[in-house]
Amino acid sequence: MRTLMAQAFTRQEVTALRHAVGRQAAESGLCGIRLEDFVLAVHESVTNAVEHAGGHGSLKMWTCDGLLQAQTVDQGTGIPDGYLNGHGQPSGMSFTGRGIYLIRRLCDGVDIRTGPLGTTVEITMRLPRTPRGSAPPMKRVRVAMDAVQWRHFTA
Repeated sequence: MRTLMAQAFTRQEVTALRHAVGRQAAESGLCGIRLEDFVLAVHESVTNAVEHAGGHGSLKMWTCDGLLQAQTVDQGTGIPDGYLNGHGQPSGMSFTGRGIYLIRRLCDGVDIRTGPLGTTVEITMRLPRTPRGSAPPMKRVRVAMDAVQWRHFTA
């Protein structure tokens, strides 16, 4: 297990936290739409903690066995059953209830544990596989040399 980040957050840190999650997820190998989906799902869990559980919480992100995982913890009063199900798409006229629905739709795995002492949301996304034994792609390096060096190099 490799911990990528672990920090407490408040409403003021939500935007910076979203950017940090994006950087860490990209450095872990997520890209394109899967990166965007993971960042949005984590952002929704953080936003839910801020809006519904006292304005603060904590986020931990790690990789383990080809998975990228994020855990948001708050100390609110729990998620009401009607919202916890989150499997049906909220009505277009609804102002609430989209966060859990989105989290469940965007990620490969979601585990939500909630009660009167708080809520823990664990979000999982599979990382892209790399062939066993293969090295990461090499970076291109430009080397400049003058004409004398080039003649010596090619001789």
